[in-house]
Amino acid sequence: MKTVRDVSAGGVPFRRGANGVEVALVGRLEPERWVLVSEETGLHVRLIRPLLDIDYWFVLRGVRHAKTVHFYLMEVVGGDTSLHDAEYDVVEWFPLDVAADRLSYANERVVLARAAAEPELADPAAQSRARE
Repeated sequence: MKTVRDVSAGGVPFRRGANGVEVALVGRLEPERWVLVSEETGLHVRLIRPLLDIDYWFVLRGVRHAKTVHFYLMEVVGGDTSLHDAEYDVVEWFPLDVAADRLSYANERVVLARAAAEPELADPAAQSRARE
């Protein structure tokens, strides 16, 4: 079987909402599947830093794909989720602690946990207390 190498990028786009940090996930509704985002969201982001790479294999139309996805922490600076592309059905915002439960793949939960440990996603009140 022929094997090809695929490389792509994805990320954890975040914003601060009234209920704290929220992250955007993209999803398919039938069958239900939620994943971390890449370029499909309609959001404009500022890349903060690399988080983690994940590697996996899949077979599509008789070709084995060895894929690496480079994930980044991304601060949302604009855009509109209603302008997402047709690859996914919906882009939704979730509180950071809820997003992990919605993700369909364990390796993406690891990426989200890494993002959650970054200082940009820490509770600002907790950061202020730590500096005092």
